[in-house]
Amino acid sequence: MGWVKTLALVLLVAQNASLVLTMRKARTDEGDKFFNTAAVFFCEILKIVASSLILLVGSHKCNVLSFYGEISSEIINRPWDTLKVAVPSFIYTVQNNLLYLAVSNLPAATFQVSYQLKILTTALFSVALLKKQLSRTQWISMLLLFLGVAIVQSHETSESSVDPASQNRLVGFSAVLISCLFSGFAGVYLEKILKTGQVSIWLRNIQLGLFAAVLAGIGMIAKDGEQIAKKGIFFGFNGIALAVVFNQAFGGLLIAVVIKYADNIVKGFATSIAIIVSTILSVIFFGFQIQSSFVTGAALVICAVYLYSLPAKPKKDLLPNSFAAGSPSKL
Repeated sequence: MGWVKTLALVLLVAQNASLVLTMRKARTDEGDKFFNTAAVFFCEILKIVASSLILLVGSHKCNVLSFYGEISSEIINRPWDTLKVAVPSFIYTVQNNLLYLAVSNLPAATFQVSYQLKILTTALFSVALLKKQLSRTQWISMLLLFLGVAIVQSHETSESSVDPASQNRLVGFSAVLISCLFSGFAGVYLEKILKTGQVSIWLRNIQLGLFAAVLAGIGMIAKDGEQIAKKGIFFGFNGIALAVVFNQAFGGLLIAVVIKYADNIVKGFATSIAIIVSTILSVIFFGFQIQSSFVTGAALVICAVYLYSLPAKPKKDLLPNSFAAGSPSKL
């Protein structure tokens, strides 16, 4: 199974690095900008389609209408169970919109490093809400993670290809911080739902997608409805914008596959390598100016990610691998 882990590592690095870079380019390039709210809406639709196809293939059913009838009945006949995912759906919808705001105001490499705070928030929510216990090594990794992000954010970083006047670091980091808080809480909440219910993970993804699509649609109309009516919902969508939507939609599916066929160490390595790759490519494509403070902070974050992903020692209850950095069950 060595080749599976290697393939998973390569794909996850490519997904993590490319998502941040394409989001940054899409939001900073000159020309028409697509509506963030529309991108989030389309992303949720794709998640529903992807989860449905996986369930359909797994069920070995030939009649698509019959399959969707069964899915609809499962969702409608268990309303309270379905409503459980309304909370994380709302949180994920807001979080996805905040990520666009964050990456529009922070250099790609800075965003990539800062967003790893989701590991810290997930761990803290797991301890507080699920009474999980972290090892001494993991607590040390939390401290290193916090220090690393603090160092990166305490010094000004910029990209020569982007007008500094169009950036607001305070807005960007605030959006990252709120996104990490949302990611941590939603991931832990969803973990509890998945462990206490009998519904399959892919059906949960459909439920999440349905609620999120409705909420994203409402948000899209409320925020950009007037402009969309004039310019059209696909206004500003080019190849890069479409790549962002597809990458974000199928990224969660890839993480789920990695967790199933590889392990959390692979995921930790992938995150660490993605930070390095994002930084190098940011220098090439955006003229990112690397400073010693950024190198120091990024190194601390990479060490923290690696330490956190180390396997548990015997008789030590650690944070479950599958929710170490947010919920992989959310496509």
